[in-house]
Amino acid sequence: GRYIFVDASFGDQWEKAVLISPDLQTEEWSCVRLIYQLTGSTSVSDPGNLKLYIRPEGQSFDYLLWSADEPSDSWLIASADLRNSTRKFKIVLEGKLGQGPIASVAIFEINIVPGYCIDCDFEANNLCGYANYWNPNVNWFVGGGTIRKSQSILPTDHTLSNKWGHYMYVDSIYAKNLQEVAQLVSPMTTTPMSGCLSFYYQVQQNSGNIFTVYTRDKTGYYEELWRAEDPIYAVWNSVDIDIKAPHPLEVIFEVAFNGARGGYVAVDDISFSPQFCNNQTEQLFDTSVANCDFEEDFCNFYQDKRDGASWFRVTVKLNAYRTGDHTTGLGYFLLSNTRFTSQPGYLGRLYGPSLPGNLSYCLRFYYALYGFSKMSDALAVYIFEENHVVTEKVWSVSESPKGVWIQAEVSYLKPMPSKVI
Repeated sequence: GRYIFVDASFGDQWEKAVLISPDLQTEEWSCVRLIYQLTGSTSVSDPGNLKLYIRPEGQSFDYLLWSADEPSDSWLIASADLRNSTRKFKIVLEGKLGQGPIASVAIFEINIVPGYCIDCDFEANNLCGYANYWNPNVNWFVGGGTIRKSQSILPTDHTLSNKWGHYMYVDSIYAKNLQEVAQLVSPMTTTPMSGCLSFYYQVQQNSGNIFTVYTRDKTGYYEELWRAEDPIYAVWNSVDIDIKAPHPLEVIFEVAFNGARGGYVAVDDISFSPQFCNNQTEQLFDTSVANCDFEEDFCNFYQDKRDGASWFRVTVKLNAYRTGDHTTGLGYFLLSNTRFTSQPGYLGRLYGPSLPGNLSYCLRFYYALYGFSKMSDALAVYIFEENHVVTEKVWSVSESPKGVWIQAEVSYLKPMPSKVI
């Protein structure tokens, strides 16, 4: 087959190569799957990266859906959910070369399929991006079809109900120690989701294994969703679980065996519905209301009239002493400068829109500092709880290079509605 790539022979390190799709439209929830590979040395500080953005029609701001910066010696599969919308958009792929003569970014396949990225019947060769977390003794394998790797008598596929269909299974026959664990990991969600997770499973016996479903976030925090109790053996059992994913999560199907006689566990036909399992729906918050590149205006950010105007939209020409804006290099950004005021102890506040409570948020922004002899607390981020009228500092700048754009990220969760300051 063919693929596209960029390497050191086409450009210098840290140069970016951009691939833009034609106009697309997904009136139903869809999933974009990408088969890619990054090569380069893992010992360098910047190995390069690949990023996937969405560019809505009529907007100059690209929304980051997914990124990767880990080199590999094989093709990898990435998945990103595309929310249903009547608005046209483009997919933007941005590859940045890392250091070294072998640095490269390659893309083998781009696919957009209807449905959620965690949906899977395991009939496709890419397994919908699901991955086995390798264990020396027990692992998840593809079962059914002409595949016969197990000495156990395995079930018939649930999707097609015949010997040609496929599913995932894990067998205890090679387990050597107590609590041998096998994990089947879904793609990471990339947009807020809440609803009903459904799947079918089959067990050969229950006494020698523990079958559990978890979620795991980017920090590695696990939350148990469900555990198998009293299943009917040797038939496909149906499971429906309510799940809330306000921030990126993986779904993990985990089986722990107590020995080589724990039988097998098989899983098939994983699906997701935006309705909860009792047919209720939950209104999801669209975090894009808090996004802004300041190219057109302040978006939903504002300044308190009591403080006076302290942040200004400006644009500057590129020169040897000053960089342009972070978005394009030629656009607008916000500037707060002591030259704009004669007040001692100058303080400029910028308020974000109101955000609902009980959701986890990740605030990402870029900042640059000029002219400070002491940087401590020159720039800080506070969370204002509207109901309690309480302000909490969650981030402040430390010693940083001057005159360059630096990325910062802040994650937080508040039970009450809040604003970023």
